[in-house]
Amino acid sequence: MSSNKPKVAFVCVHNSCRSQIAEALGKHFAGDAFESYSAGTEERDQINPDAVRLMKEIYDIDMEATQHPKLLFDLPEVDVVIKMGCNVVCPYLPSKYEEDWGLDDPSGLGDEVFRTTIATIEAKVKELAEKIDLLDL
Repeated sequence: MSSNKPKVAFVCVHNSCRSQIAEALGKHFAGDAFESYSAGTEERDQINPDAVRLMKEIYDIDMEATQHPKLLFDLPEVDVVIKMGCNVVCPYLPSKYEEDWGLDDPSGLGDEVFRTTIATIEAKVKELAEKIDLLDL
């Protein structure tokens, strides 16, 4: 099943927290505007357990049921790359459009920091869904 919707890749080094949240929220809030993917450059065994728990609590989304950490070469060709804000050299992926959301990693910083990060990602996903038609992809 192929789609004419733009493909968006949310990338960060570990693909275990922010990019996974963005993929899940992209599917949840923007599935009619774009296809969501996430990946990183270093393999992780699992998605961050705090992210999994809070996404279930806030949105009733079970990320472990539909997602897993992936590497960049696992992705299809994408139109848009969203970098999470790695504070190191972010992964490079060819695309027609790119943004860096500059988000700090909430891992290990407690639920309130996580909730703030999740809310920020939700807002940015919704903004991206609104402007994606204007990007002329």
